[in-house]
Amino acid sequence: MTANGLLQIAVYVASILAVTVTLGAYMARVYAGEPTFLSLVFAPVEAAFYRVAGVDPRREQHWITYSVAMLLFNVVGFVSLYGLLRLQAYLPWNPQGQAGVTPDLALNTAVSFTTNTNWQNYGGESTLSYLTQMAGLTVHNFVSAATGMAIAVALIRGFTRRSAQTIGNFWVDLTRSTLYILLPLSIVMALALVARGVPQNLSTYVDATTLEGAKQLIAQGPAASQIAIKQLGTNGGGFFNVNSAHPLENPGALANFLEMWAILAISAALTYTFGRMVGNRRQGWALFGAMGILFLAGVLVTYAAEQSGNPAFAKLGVDQAASAAQSGGNMEGKEVRFGIV
Repeated sequence: MTANGLLQIAVYVASILAVTVTLGAYMARVYAGEPTFLSLVFAPVEAAFYRVAGVDPRREQHWITYSVAMLLFNVVGFVSLYGLLRLQAYLPWNPQGQAGVTPDLALNTAVSFTTNTNWQNYGGESTLSYLTQMAGLTVHNFVSAATGMAIAVALIRGFTRRSAQTIGNFWVDLTRSTLYILLPLSIVMALALVARGVPQNLSTYVDATTLEGAKQLIAQGPAASQIAIKQLGTNGGGFFNVNSAHPLENPGALANFLEMWAILAISAALTYTFGRMVGNRRQGWALFGAMGILFLAGVLVTYAAEQSGNPAFAKLGVDQAASAAQSGGNMEGKEVRFGIV
């Protein structure tokens, strides 16, 4: 381990800690139905959703009703995503003329994204249309993450309402998770990624000539908007085949740091939300502390092991160089541009 590596870990942990209280308190207000600084913008949209869907936001649900609503919502999401994958060849926003996804791959992808597993068995830039990426995968990145957050909040209410028969309203929790939390954060994150060089367009792929005279096809598309929620919602399935190892999905060190920050920001803040909702912030900090200890232990042990490289290679005299400035270390499965830590 190096001083530079340990400093990077410390800065990362500090950046997560910096948003835990503010974001956690904000989410507690959102789930309690209290006004926030975004209510002026999103409250009318939220009310319109409820009117169209016929949902009474004041009517709470029994845990069985809550669970059934969650399951039915995800069944509809699964069917719609499967249909979109199969029919994408006949739908708009397909400038590369991608064919419909095969039945087995469409089933695998629809199940995976509906359950927030987001396991990727396809090359995004060579398999999916822009419409499928946006209306299919990006939407599921939002709603599958929002479903998980809604379930977590319902569980918290279950802890605090021991004699009550209701745990909230799934449709309200789902809508508020998406509108007030995931969407604003994703907009800011997407704009930051665009500023760093991530594509966000509906253009056709670009034919380029390299300095050596070779031809290269450079993928385009609405990448930044999908990457933002992919990271914030702890989803998999990036816009490009190799996800954040792709230079257009992760252009540099700052973008890489932002994408790593986004993975833990909401999860860490939810511990403070828990403390606020149960009326005992020390319990929230206890959760944060337990998670933090496990995280730091895993990071430090892994960092030390990976930095030391593979002893079998060392005996053979093979230099496992991460970069010119960092000799030694096991770089298998890592992004060489940014190093091990």
